[in-house]
Amino acid sequence: MVSGGNASLSPPTLSPAVPPYVKLGLTAAYTALYSFLFAFVYAQLWLVLRYRHKRFSYQTAFLFLCLLWAALRALLFSFYFRDCVTANALGPFTFWLLYCFPVCLQFFTLSLMNLYCAQVSARRGEPGFPLYLLFAGVSLLFLLVNLACALLVKMTDTQVKTIVLVRVTINDSLFVLCAISLSICLYKVAKMSLASIYLESKGTSVCQVTLIGITVIFLYASRACYNLVVLALTDIETINSFDYDWYNVSDQADLRSSLGDAGYVVFGVILFVWELLPTSLVVFFFRVRKPAQDRVRTDN
Repeated sequence: MVSGGNASLSPPTLSPAVPPYVKLGLTAAYTALYSFLFAFVYAQLWLVLRYRHKRFSYQTAFLFLCLLWAALRALLFSFYFRDCVTANALGPFTFWLLYCFPVCLQFFTLSLMNLYCAQVSARRGEPGFPLYLLFAGVSLLFLLVNLACALLVKMTDTQVKTIVLVRVTINDSLFVLCAISLSICLYKVAKMSLASIYLESKGTSVCQVTLIGITVIFLYASRACYNLVVLALTDIETINSFDYDWYNVSDQADLRSSLGDAGYVVFGVILFVWELLPTSLVVFFFRVRKPAQDRVRTDN
């Protein structure tokens, strides 16, 4: 029989929040999904060469960003599949590269969509150098804020609350502003008759551009608004590690503790809804199509 003093020192018995086989199955599923997306985008880039499309275009830029994003996410989950401890104890730069940089890639994609829709709606066919410079500057600001805040969390004793406030306020506000800008561009595209002709020559339509654009806007903007609202209504100092790391701030740029089982499931759901889904829509829209002359030959 254990004495009262020894009983008070014995650690409590905790049952895992998620069965190990469920966690393993989710890890395998996430890894397979991101690996499949990587292989699909890689094949699309190969088809660019196969069909002799322009090597430097909005299409190849989108596909390359999505390829890099899928590679980083697949690498992250392969770490969890092989060694969960290593995945939770990465160095500062590796941590930023695997956890935080994919969010930057998504913002770059949103900025590029703005430029693409601006080109479609522009009378001269090009949005102009000032607009290119504006979105390049905004993307650079997003990248620097994300990198600086993530490294400060991992390498210094700076108050986490201050870092989170700065990062979420700047980065997610930029997400919302870019989403609003894209919605304005889509409205202009929908009102232009010449835009329909231009898009049909590219193998798509105004309806398809509008539908995919609205879905992407909703997904990106909802994530950013969620982070901003939670940060405004919640006292960060009272949030426990699970809520703070994996639920209340959804872009994981301030991971401080080891990943719990329940947090891991939430993390996967967040990535699926707010990352994999919009990225897959972008890849679908910018997939490589056969040249018009090849389609005519096939039909004949």
